[in-house]
Amino acid sequence: MSEQDLGFIGESIAHESAREHVRGSAIYLSDMPHLRGELWVDFVGSPFAHGRIQLVDLSSVSNLPGIVAYTAADVPGDNIFGPIVHDEELLATEVCHYLDQPIVVIAGATREAVERAKALVRIEMDPLPPVLTVADAIERRQFIGPTRRITCGDVEGALESAEHRCRGELNIGGQEHFYLESQAALALPGEAGQITVHSSTQNPTEIQAVVAHCLGLRMNQVVCVCRRMGGGFGGKETQAALPAALAALVACKTHRPARMILDCATDFRITGKRHPYLVRYEAGFTSEGRILALKTDFYSNGGFSADLSLAVMERTLLHAENAYFIPNVAFSGTVCRTNFPSNTAFRGFGGPQAVAAMEQVIDEVAARLNRDPYDIRRLNCYGIAAGNTTPYGQVVGNNTLPQIFDELAKSADYHQRRIATDEFNARSRTHLKGIALTPVKFGISFTRRTLNQANALVQIYTDGTIQVSTGGTEMGQGLFTKIQQLVASQFGILLLDVMVMAVSTEKNNNTSPTAASASTDLNGTAAVRACQILRHRLSPIAAQLLAKEGVAPFIDNLEFAGGLVFDRFDQGRQVPFASVVALAYEQRIDLGARGFYATPGVDFDREAGQGTPFFYFTNGAAVAEVLIDRFTGDCRVERVDLLMDLGRTINPAIDRGQVIGGFVQGMGWVTTESLRYGPDGRLWSDSPTTYKVPNITDVPAEFRVAFLTHAGNPENLYGNKAVGEPPLLLAISVWSAIKQAVAGAGIRSLRLDLPAGNEEILLALTRGNAGRETDSTARIENGAMDDLERRSRREILQGS
Repeated sequence: MSEQDLGFIGESIAHESAREHVRGSAIYLSDMPHLRGELWVDFVGSPFAHGRIQLVDLSSVSNLPGIVAYTAADVPGDNIFGPIVHDEELLATEVCHYLDQPIVVIAGATREAVERAKALVRIEMDPLPPVLTVADAIERRQFIGPTRRITCGDVEGALESAEHRCRGELNIGGQEHFYLESQAALALPGEAGQITVHSSTQNPTEIQAVVAHCLGLRMNQVVCVCRRMGGGFGGKETQAALPAALAALVACKTHRPARMILDCATDFRITGKRHPYLVRYEAGFTSEGRILALKTDFYSNGGFSADLSLAVMERTLLHAENAYFIPNVAFSGTVCRTNFPSNTAFRGFGGPQAVAAMEQVIDEVAARLNRDPYDIRRLNCYGIAAGNTTPYGQVVGNNTLPQIFDELAKSADYHQRRIATDEFNARSRTHLKGIALTPVKFGISFTRRTLNQANALVQIYTDGTIQVSTGGTEMGQGLFTKIQQLVASQFGILLLDVMVMAVSTEKNNNTSPTAASASTDLNGTAAVRACQILRHRLSPIAAQLLAKEGVAPFIDNLEFAGGLVFDRFDQGRQVPFASVVALAYEQRIDLGARGFYATPGVDFDREAGQGTPFFYFTNGAAVAEVLIDRFTGDCRVERVDLLMDLGRTINPAIDRGQVIGGFVQGMGWVTTESLRYGPDGRLWSDSPTTYKVPNITDVPAEFRVAFLTHAGNPENLYGNKAVGEPPLLLAISVWSAIKQAVAGAGIRSLRLDLPAGNEEILLALTRGNAGRETDSTARIENGAMDDLERRSRREILQGS
């Protein structure tokens, strides 16, 4: 591939909607003009987390002018749907399984009229005992699907013979998606039963299928359109279906446009989150710190229905060893059924919980051996020629993890800073510091093989401009910009001459969701393949035009660059790209092409727990340094150094934004983002005033982001590697740094549940102080404390 072919590849091009975002002219669903006869859609839901419906009385509502109300009896198709397992009701019929589960859908001309009507709906229910914790679900054996397992080696034998063993339990909290645009849909009825749904969704085909299913239509009668979303993070992969289907139901029944946009609090309450986990683990290791065996049991809170919980758990199992070669493992994963909205996809898709558990084990091994956790991580890191096979049998190819470890430790000055934090903790009576380096190895592909496919439509117009349509949705992550760069580079034309169109199931059928960090790989490759078809058609036309000035060039020697087509060996002869297109049209050459791509080589037997589920891995590592107030537990992340292998980036600026944004979002998950519920299952933290995402003052003052140089990914498009999800997992370094800081107070236990917010940190310090002298004696007797640590602890005890 010549440099001419690269075009805009590798350039930091601004986001294609950046100007519209700044000017406020980017159109979201709430910005679309109000249509004639349009109805506002809302619902009345369950007053209990679990209850049996005895009565639904709409008599008072039916007398209101301009108001319509529907129950499950009015659904013309199937009232039961789901992305994989059909186990969710569009409108509840007999039993409600979570608070505010929709029972009645109401629509009217104005929001105010609908609010008045909602107050007149009479629902009587008998409450049933809810299950609100993973522990309760385990005790009652309320599970969703089978327990899945991945094993290799003889874990029991290796544990039994290990020099050292540790075991423990870790509670991992959920996380709210907190997208800026809430769930939203606008349904437009058409002729012959057709319906068009504009949806804020990561999965237009899912919307198309669910609407058709619930309305009793064929899929060819439904079109889903999505121009952009105000954020998604996985929360709109499946859960955009409910508002879309309710709006479509109203549009179908009334033959009028219907719009449903959830307010922030309602969105918080009725949509799923990142899955909370209970993790139980046991590890066996040598005195050197090499982990020989690991047994980990994962229990997730799936909520009331399956949604994507089984797939999320599968990815958990596939990331349970993170970046480390462990010869003997036994991983199990069980999804628990509880009385909450179904938890769902979230950036990382089960990987963050798995990596957090693995890094907890590393920290405990280091504490038991009185070693720097970095040494344990580096010792167990996946190798290049040996020790490079995962528990599920996939070889870690193109492994840059050792290089990342070594380069980052050096560039971040990790070892000197570790010594400095120990010295700081020994003398400071008011604050504690901690520093940690943690890696990530994140598999890129959907674990469901079928979803690893995409198609693209590229259409050239007679003035030389192009429209591109793919199934990949834009939620701010820059997918449209990268596709624009790819297509412009293929034809050597200006970015402004390429327009990426709104996603529509009318143009791109059977699309995969925009998820799994694979959207550029899938949709971008499909678009490039369509371009290659068109270049093949246009090249003979260009050769005809160039032949008028001399000998016709070989078609294989033609270059498309700078808005021109020319012979790379005789660049004095050139013809404008638009002229080539115009002549092709005159000669009746098809100027539209469809490209298709299916990821090669991915296959996984989930029953056996073996196979090659991923096309490749995106690797990285981060060093985080934190400062903790001993008296309040307040934590500030002072510095982050981050190094990632992203291959040859298509757009370094967008990738850098993804890395920083993903890390900060992960930082929120491990520190401040705490979901709080009442004893009745009601979400208390349902707004920005009660749920704390990181703000600008939480971003580290020093944030150093670097990409591995001379890295490549020969198997993928332009040598690119996916970037969407892996950086979030690197925020686990913040959590590990917090644990190291707490240990700096002379507290032996390194177990902090997630999120490790101020309260959790302060409780850990308080608990540690209460039993510190006894624990100190035990450690001294075991010879596990050096003189510096003993002196530090004595000073702290005297100061307190």
